[in-house]
Amino acid sequence: MSARIHPTAIIEEGVQIGAGTSIWDHVHIRRSTRIGEECIVGEKTYIAYDVHIGNRVKINAFVYVCAAVTIEDGVMISAGTIFTNDRFPRATTPDLKQLRPSEPDEHTLPTLVREGATIGAGSVIGNDLTIGRFAMVGMGSLVTRSVPDFHLVIGSPASSVGCVCRCGQLLLHFAERGTASAEEVTCVACGRRYAVADGAVSELPAAEEALELPRV
Repeated sequence: MSARIHPTAIIEEGVQIGAGTSIWDHVHIRRSTRIGEECIVGEKTYIAYDVHIGNRVKINAFVYVCAAVTIEDGVMISAGTIFTNDRFPRATTPDLKQLRPSEPDEHTLPTLVREGATIGAGSVIGNDLTIGRFAMVGMGSLVTRSVPDFHLVIGSPASSVGCVCRCGQLLLHFAERGTASAEEVTCVACGRRYAVADGAVSELPAAEEALELPRV
C-alpha cells in the first residue's frame, strides 16, 4: 500500500513517507523528514526539516511543525497547532545588518510528543519539553512546561486539571491543579484501570489479569 500524495503538496528531497500515509493539498514537507505508516497530514500544514513522525499520527489542517520536533506513534495534533523551537528568537544580528540563518543552531530546542497524546485545536507548544504518553492538551492552550503521562492540561499557561484514559475519557478531576491520589480509578467508557499517586498516573492490569492465579 503506497502513500497518497496530493498533486499540490511540496515534498522536498530526502523525505521518507510510510505506506498508507495520506498527504493532503498544499502541504509542505521539508528535506530529510521521516513520516511513518498510515498517517494523515491535513491541508496547508508545514513540516520542517529533520522532523520525525511515527505511525498512525493524525495531523489536521494548518499545523506548523518546526525543526527539532519528534512525534511518536498514535498522536493526534488538531487544526491550527503551532510548535516552537527557540526561546528568544531574533530576525537579525544585534547590529541589524545581517539576517540570522533559519537552520537549527545552539538555540534550537527540542520538543517530544509521546505516544497516544492529543493536542487540541489552536494550541501553542513551547520547546525544551515533553508531552507525555496519552496526555491531552485542551484547545487553545499555551504549553510552557512538560506534561505528565495521562494528564489533561488547559489554559494559558497550561496546567494540569485532571487525568484521562487511553481512550480519551476523563478519569479524575484534580481538586488542586496537578495533584491527586487514588488507589484505583476505572474508566467508565472502556473499563481500563489506573492508580494515581501525587498526580502520577500508572496503568493497572485488567481485572481478569489481576485475578489470574500464577501457574505452578
